Amino acid sequence: MNPIYVKYDCSSLEAALRECGAGRIFVIYDENVRQFVEEQVLLEALNALDDEESTIEIYEMAVSEEKKSLATVESICQWLLESGADRKSFLLAVGGGITSDMAGFAASIYMRGIRFAYVPTTLLSMVDAAIGGKTGVNFLDYKNMLGTFCEPQFTYIATSALETLPARDFIGGESELIKSFIIENNDEAYERAVKLLPAMTEGANIDELTALIQAAAAVKGGIVTRDFREGGERRKLNLGHTFAHAIEHLARENKADITHGEAVSMGMVMAARLSESLGIAPEGLADSLKADLAACHLPVDCPYTVAQLAGAMGKDKKADGDKVNFVLIRAIGDVTVEKLSLSLPFFNQE
Repeated sequence: MNPIYVKYDCSSLEAALRECGAGRIFVIYDENVRQFVEEQVLLEALNALDDEESTIEIYEMAVSEEKKSLATVESICQWLLESGADRKSFLLAVGGGITSDMAGFAASIYMRGIRFAYVPTTLLSMVDAAIGGKTGVNFLDYKNMLGTFCEPQFTYIATSALETLPARDFIGGESELIKSFIIENNDEAYERAVKLLPAMTEGANIDELTALIQAAAAVKGGIVTRDFREGGERRKLNLGHTFAHAIEHLARENKADITHGEAVSMGMVMAARLSESLGIAPEGLADSLKADLAACHLPVDCPYTVAQLAGAMGKDKKADGDKVNFVLIRAIGDVTVEKLSLSLPFFNQE
């Protein structure tokens, strides 16, 4: 697992780039973080240039789930080619999870792979998308159906980027932060998170949040180090995601406005209810988790029935016939992965 830096601002980004011998740097960023890029990222990147012949090229793009496609990756590769990027070039992606997924995918296939790094700017990307080496795009309306496993040289988390994030985007990322601590609850991180996050829209202490982000990044980083290609333990990171991907698929079909983080929140509640129905979780765990997520301003009630979701689950890239891997919750900090048939009574609920 390559380095994960967690800082308040970008003042150490120059050192991280120099450590990699970045050379010629290609910066690709979400148009929504232009000011952050101009005021922090580019200044540090310029300082990291090795010699007078080194340059910085920049590419601003509009980002959305609809644009998370092979066509956008192709446009990134075209920009790299037309800008003269070669195998020694370095791609720096600045933005949320969609930006890192697409830029990482482009870097992993351009000239059979060039070096790249992430500067995530959303809470969701800081604790999930920018860590672990998964890249990808949506295909035929299915989320992340095409992609690669390819690690960034580093992930540089500057929590100052969160200060200008729209409230809904920040809240959506809370679900991935909480998810980390349902998987591993070291130092009562779950309890600290559900106590801190309800107050975040009122301007809670950024230092406390930074500590939680670092703890969540450590959870994912540790799991990825032990199981990079998702042969076993890494599947735990999919907690709530089998349901969430189905929710997102149906939302797109119905033109409903549900973000990934919001779908994960709903999905974790459903995973807890499934765990209870199988006797794996104690009765009441789902209601307790639901209350905690709701207190953090996250949506917890899925607009689709389990039966509706089951059809989409069968087409998930992780499905094996009518069997799908689900992450089940024994208790906060203790999860397990089980392959379950979609013919179980639980999945027939209308």
